[in-house]
Amino acid sequence: MVFPKNEIDYSLYVITDRALMSSATVEECVERAIDGGCTLVQLREKEISSLNFYHLAERINRICDRRRVPLIINDRIDVALAVGAAGVHVGQRDLPAGVVRGVIGKDRLLGVSAVTLEQAVQAQTDGADYLGVGAMFPTGTKTDAETVTMEELKKIREAVSIPLVVIGGINEQTVPLFKGTGIDGLAVVSAVISAQDIEKAARKMKSLFQRIC
Repeated sequence: MVFPKNEIDYSLYVITDRALMSSATVEECVERAIDGGCTLVQLREKEISSLNFYHLAERINRICDRRRVPLIINDRIDVALAVGAAGVHVGQRDLPAGVVRGVIGKDRLLGVSAVTLEQAVQAQTDGADYLGVGAMFPTGTKTDAETVTMEELKKIREAVSIPLVVIGGINEQTVPLFKGTGIDGLAVVSAVISAQDIEKAARKMKSLFQRIC
C-alpha cells in the first residue's frame, strides 16, 4: 500500500531480525510491535531465499496494510515492488538512491542510510524521503557499522529537510540523549523485538520518544 508521504509517522520504526526476536514468528513480532504503537515496519531478511522472502513479505504486508502501518523492505527493491510494499530502504553499499528512485517511482517511500553529512545531503538530493542515521552507538545488530557522533547528527539535521530516524544502540538508556536534536523517530531492533513482551517494549520506546520531542 502507498501512503501519503506527508502523513508518515516516523516516531517508532521497528526493524525485524529473526535471530533476535523473542516471538515464534516474524508475523507475531510485527503484530505485537504494532499493538505497542510501532508506526513503521522494516522487514530485513539476509539469510533466506528470494522466494521465501517474497512469501514472508506478502504476509507481513497484509498485516501492515490491515493495520495502516507502512511496510519498508530492506535492500530488495524487487520484493518491495512485487508485494506492493510502501517503500524500500537502501544502504551506502546498495544501488544508488537516485537509481532506486527511478525504479520505484515517486510515490513509494525511499529511505537511505547515512553516517556522514556528505552522504545525507547526497541522499536528499537523490530523492530520499527519509534518512536512517547511525549507528549512533555500538550495536550487536551490525558489528561492522560505523558510529555517528552527536555533533555529526546535528550537522545533518541542519543541512537536510527530510525526516531523520536514528539507529544503532537505541534503547531506554540512550533515547534521552537525543533531546533537542530534532530527530523525527527512533529506529529500533533488539530494544523492542528481543523483549519478552514486545508490545510493552514498543509502548515504552514510543513514550520515551514523545518525552524528548
